[in-house]
Amino acid sequence: MTKPIKVLFVTTSHDTLGATTEKTGLWLDELASPYFIFKEAGSYISIASPKGGAVPIDPKSESIISVTRSSKRFRNDTEAMNHLSRSMPLLDVKDEHYDLLFIAGGHGAMWDLAANPLLKQLIENFNTKKKPVGAVCHGVAALLTVTEGKDNLWIKGKPVTGFSNDEEESAGMTALLPFLLETKLLALGADYTSSTNYMKHVVSAGNVVTGQNPASAEEVAKMTLNLIRPTYNVVRK
Repeated sequence: MTKPIKVLFVTTSHDTLGATTEKTGLWLDELASPYFIFKEAGSYISIASPKGGAVPIDPKSESIISVTRSSKRFRNDTEAMNHLSRSMPLLDVKDEHYDLLFIAGGHGAMWDLAANPLLKQLIENFNTKKKPVGAVCHGVAALLTVTEGKDNLWIKGKPVTGFSNDEEESAGMTALLPFLLETKLLALGADYTSSTNYMKHVVSAGNVVTGQNPASAEEVAKMTLNLIRPTYNVVRK
């Protein structure tokens, strides 16, 4: 019998856009689509966030324009919603308990997942052990300070992607964010690539897989799972 894979999701705890009163948080489908990929593969799933407790969901991710079949399914799944309402604090997470790390995005991640020392250490521990790490959209900000060797930035020279400047501009978010992810990745020496706005784009660098936007979340999940189970069927469209 195949041993179940233990998957840890990390999400934001941040719920407001800078100094405004506008709500933000997790982009729900960036968790929902991967959640069901892992769940249907027989994985054990846990969710952690910087503060623990209820994870804020960006209301825009559940608008008529943005809502997906997976996010609707997640909302109607009692077990899934229980996970989201009772996330573990990052302080309580031990990397040795998990086989795969998946960092979901949403604009909230730009405030509390970027330069988060606990998450930085968690990713470095996964990298040292060559365990799969997936990050999608703004969740890629968690990689900005990750180091390897003697304080060398991990992303320098590595192929990565993440929410593009063009996508931020089209969403009207440029002036509201603490920084632009694409600009920061390039400034730190990452081999950043992107595709057409809001279309799937996924790249891998060893055990780390990154996706550009919500449309990329499902394939990031499949590709990280495939690093553990090479026979897993990764469908590329």
